[in-house]
Amino acid sequence: MAFTQRSEKTRTAILTAARQLLASRGYEATTIRAVAAAAGIDPSMVMRYYGNKEGLFAAAVDVDLRLPDASALPPEEVGNVLAHHVIARWEGDLSDEFISLLLRSAGTNRAAAEQFRSIFEQQLLSFVEGLTGRGSQARRRAAMVSSQVLGVAYCRYILELPAMVELDGETLANTLGPVLQHYLTGDLGAARPAAEN
Repeated sequence: MAFTQRSEKTRTAILTAARQLLASRGYEATTIRAVAAAAGIDPSMVMRYYGNKEGLFAAAVDVDLRLPDASALPPEEVGNVLAHHVIARWEGDLSDEFISLLLRSAGTNRAAAEQFRSIFEQQLLSFVEGLTGRGSQARRRAAMVSSQVLGVAYCRYILELPAMVELDGETLANTLGPVLQHYLTGDLGAARPAAEN
């Protein structure tokens, strides 16, 4: 019991240090040694628990998008609700530095890109399945929603495209909502049959 408590305390110290350093320095400048020093432990302990920097990053920046339950929403409002939720997640009451850290790091770091991909694939797919059920259509819809949400986030928060930055959050969500509504509930078009030879 004492060993388990000590182990949990060490894990918590490592993750706390990693999160603080990642938030202040970013992925590239955060090293295993720096995390260990901040946690007051030997670097080998970080490796023991998390294997490598990528494993530590995945554990430290395990972002919960906190998506609503799609099955509890009126189908005709789901796009609008999701649009307002994701904007609040980036810059409103639900925002935190880790979702922005992942977005900034994903373009240059494979581990960050994989973590981001995993988060969006799993959580958005689950959201869409709550609305449509499982199947290839749900995967397609989730992929299209992801493309829009991440595209907007990249243009607004990383590229800082002036026309995107100038919009207030409410206007941005209202503009994004109908697009997400289409991807969530609209006709995405049937696959065209291959041309016959």
